[in-house]
Parts: sequence; C-alpha cells; structure tokens
Amino acid sequence: MKLATLRDALSFGWILALTLVASRSESQPRMAMADSASVDSVKKQITQLVQSKKYEQAAQLYDHLGQLYHQQYGYNKYSLDAYYQGLHYYGLLGDSLGYYSEYSIIGDYYTHDYFMQGTAEKYLTKARQYFERTQNMPKVIESRLGLANIAQKKEPIPSDLITQLRETERLSAQYKQPQSQAYALNLLANTYSRAKMPDSAEYFANRSLSIARPLKINWLVALNHFYLGLVHQFRNESREAIESYRKSFEIAESENNLSMLRELSRHTADSYSRMGDYEKAYEASLKTLDYANRFNTSEQTKSIRLQEYESQINTLAVEKKLIEEQNRTQRVVNSMLAAGLIISILGVGALVFLRRQQKLIAHQETVIAQQQIRELELRSLRAMIEGQEGERSRIARDLHDGLGIQLSRIKLFVEAHQEQLPLRVKETLNQFLDEACTETRLISSNLRPYSLSTFGFIPALEDLVQKLNLVNETKLVLEHYGEIPPLGNEASVMIYRVVQELLNNALKHADARTITVQVMASNETTLISVDDDGSGADFEQESLAGNGIANIHSRIAFLGGQVMWQSQPGKGTSVMISLPIEKLADTSLST
Repeated sequence: MKLATLRDALSFGWILALTLVASRSESQPRMAMADSASVDSVKKQITQLVQSKKYEQAAQLYDHLGQLYHQQYGYNKYSLDAYYQGLHYYGLLGDSLGYYSEYSIIGDYYTHDYFMQGTAEKYLTKARQYFERTQNMPKVIESRLGLANIAQKKEPIPSDLITQLRETERLSAQYKQPQSQAYALNLLANTYSRAKMPDSAEYFANRSLSIARPLKINWLVALNHFYLGLVHQFRNESREAIESYRKSFEIAESENNLSMLRELSRHTADSYSRMGDYEKAYEASLKTLDYANRFNTSEQTKSIRLQEYESQINTLAVEKKLIEEQNRTQRVVNSMLAAGLIISILGVGALVFLRRQQKLIAHQETVIAQQQIRELELRSLRAMIEGQEGERSRIARDLHDGLGIQLSRIKLFVEAHQEQLPLRVKETLNQFLDEACTETRLISSNLRPYSLSTFGFIPALEDLVQKLNLVNETKLVLEHYGEIPPLGNEASVMIYRVVQELLNNALKHADARTITVQVMASNETTLISVDDDGSGADFEQESLAGNGIANIHSRIAFLGGQVMWQSQPGKGTSVMISLPIEKLADTSLST
C-alpha cells in the first residue's frame, strides 16, 4: 500500500509549476499602488505613460496588470499579453535586467500548463544564462528554482537534482532570500516523495512551512500542507491526510488554483475511500472531474495553446527557408567543385558536367510541368468559383429585382383594393404576401450576402450567425481577436462560404448544443476555428468525405492555407483553418 501511494505521488510534481509564478511576481520589483486598483484604471495609467514615453514605468505597470488579470481569470492569455508588452518596453529602453526578468516571469507563467513545459524551459534557460553572466545571484537563484521545478517532473528524476536543490537552498540562505529558500525546501520535499523517502519529504516540508508561514506566502503554505498530506496518506493515516488536504484546499480555493484543487480533491477521495466512507469519496471524485474540465476546457487555456501552435508553425516556416538557403549554397559549391574537376581532368570532367546538365534539365522540365499543372488547377478552381458566385449573384438579383418587385406590386395592389375583399380573405392574403417577401429576401441574402460586400467580413459573419440563431435551436457564438487585415473580394467570399458550409454541416449533422466560431489574427497568419459539442464523426471515412468537405479543402488550398479536422464520435468536432495574410490581401474576385 505504501509503495502504491508513493508511485501515485510521482504524478503530482507538475502542480508545482502552478505556483512558481506567484513567487516570481512577489519578488519582482513593483510600483507602489493599492491592491484594489482595477484593470481599467491600470490600463489608463499605462496609456498615459506610453504617450509620455515613460516606458520603464509602463513596463512595470504591465507586470502589475498581468497579476490583476491572473487574480480575475486564473491562468489566462491576457496576463501573458501584458507580460509580453512589458518585455517590449524593456527592450525599447535597452534595460537588460528588466528584459530578462520579464523573460523569467513569462517562463514561470507558462509552467501553469503541462503542455507548455518545453516553452517555459526555453525562457527560463535564457534568463539564467544572462543572470549568470552578470552575476546577479538573487535572479540566478530564482532561475535555478524555475528550471528545477520543471526537472523534478521528468521521468526518470535527474540524478543530480537533489544535489542542485541543496546547493540552491544554501545559496538562498547565503544571499538572504528566505522566499527562495522556502521554495527550494519545498521542491526537495516533493523530490524525496517521488524518490519514495517519506521521512525526508516530511522533514523538508515542515522546514519550508516554518519559513513560509511568517512570510505569509500562501501558495507555498498550501503546497507544503499538500505534501504533508501525502506523507500521512503513505502511512495510512487517512484522517490526518484529509486534514492536511483541507488546509491546502482552503488556500488554493481562495486563489482560484484549479489544477491544485483538482489534485487535492483526487487525493481526498482516495483517503475517504481507504477509510470506507465511499459517499464522501464519490463527492470528492466529482469535484476532481469538475476542476479538471474547468481548466482543460477553459477558453483561456485553449487560446494560449493556439498561440503556441501558431508560434511553432512560424518557426517551422523559418527553418524551412534556412534549409532551402543552405541547399542553394550547397548547389553553388557543388557547381564550383564540378568546374574544378573539369579543369583538372578534362575528359572525365566533361562527361560529369554533361551528366549533371541532363539531370538539371530533366528536373527543370519536371518543375515546369508541375507548375503548369498547378496553374491549370488554379485557373479551373477560379473559373468554378467565379461561375458559382456569378450565378449566385445573378439569381439573387433576379429574385430581388424580379420576383421581389412583383410581390411588392401585388401587395400594393391588394392594399389599394382591400375594401373590395372580405376581411378574412384580405388578412390571409396579406400574411401570405409578407411571408413570400420575407422568404425572397432571405434567399437573396443567402445567395449573395449584402453585408459581405457592404460592411466587410466580420460584420457579414455576425449577420450570418445572428440569422442562423433565429431559425435554429442550436446556439451559435462568434468570437474574434486581433485586427483582421483587409481582405480581397476573392478571399472574403471564399472564407465566408467555407464558414457557411461548416456551420450548415454542424447544424445538419452534429446534433450540437453550441457551435463556436473563432477568428484570430496576427501579423502573418489568420486562424479560424469552428468547434461544436455534438456527436462527432470519423472524417476519414469515404461516406463522410463528400463534395462539401472537398470544396472546403480546395478553396482553402487555393488561398495557400491549411485545414485540420479533429473529431471523435460522441466528443464533438473541431475544424482549424490557417491562412497566410499576404495571400488574403492579394486575391480578388470579379463579381
């Protein structure tokens, strides 16, 4: 039983990542201000400081703004945006200390999510290298603790981790950094727990607690109570374990720490189960599931992960360009070597040269043929889309100018001669005419949305979502972040049709309660996602890969973008579309 408890404890090390940012934000120099300052008032102060070019104070206030957002939302993208703004203004000032301190804060914040551990390690490593060069020992200690926090979650545990933590604890005491010393002792407690040494874990947790309590470092007090609970659980002291978890739970709940609340609920359930109180164990298990869902399905968590996906895509694009440049350089070097070989050995060199030229010509012919095929495909696609949109526009105009006008004339004629008609016939006839006019306008608007050509892409999507909400029980939500770049006629029409097709498919097949459309724009890429919580499907099956999905792929490929489908039966569907900005601005469609 004891060994099973300790093996189970190996999975909790990552929750330390959820608390380190609190340590960093408390030790970082801040401007003196009331804790009750609102987000809006801080943002107004920042605007005034930026206009006055007081960038250092603006950077410090951005740090404070990040803390306010964290208090309000927990782990969220707004805090990260604020820290990145602080990084920007420290860079403008040329303040290296402030710049790399901000690096350290960002790295610590990313450790909230296990998915972002690699990104966090990169930021913290860069910060530590700078602080070691400048011999800023308090900052070196903070960086060492951040990296140790990530290292102690790895499998297997690094062999020198305990030695490093003991050295960090010694340096913290030497340079009078009590908060860092308490945190180092806390990490030692967790590492010894994972190493199946509960007595040592209890010793270091109590030492850390004795330092954290007078300093009122709530997150560290909570974490130490958690580890003491694990020690009691290992010893089959379930009541004492539950009491320690309760103390930790109160603090974690006041700080909205969802990940730690999840782990506390899970181990509380385990302790109640060992005591035979299965009703309370079941209640605690339900809380565990609720906290896990609230963190993993949070829009803030998904937004940060989407930003990381975009960053990885951009990095891969840069690496691809570098590889292509290296290949071109290598080809030049090869040509020079070939020329030298020709001069040295005229006979053999001539043959080699002719051979290479033949391969090059064959390759060029292949490339030209592929380009021609691609151009023909694009022309065919463009002609098809122009034909579709032209026909839609023509039918919409005919409906509006022909049938719509005729219906209006009939309605005016009926109103002019209404005294000659019985009341029952007049009311029924007016109702039918109104419904026919309304249906004609709806069909005309669907064929060629007036809002798309008049007001732009986002207003057209808002109009589409609003209309679909009026006629469907499913709730549709539109969210957009960042400034959408100007779109060419062709791009706006194609993207609108793709979103329209995805929404129609979801409404028709998904049986969803909610459908969410998100549009996110950056300097280089526009991301569009359509998510539903419906029945899901396997889109690799031939029966589901119909013309609608093929049209979506062809339109997005024409714009130089990519489509990613993620779906499982019973778990909903998520469609992610990535589009390059330059392609969206260059395309135009004649209508």
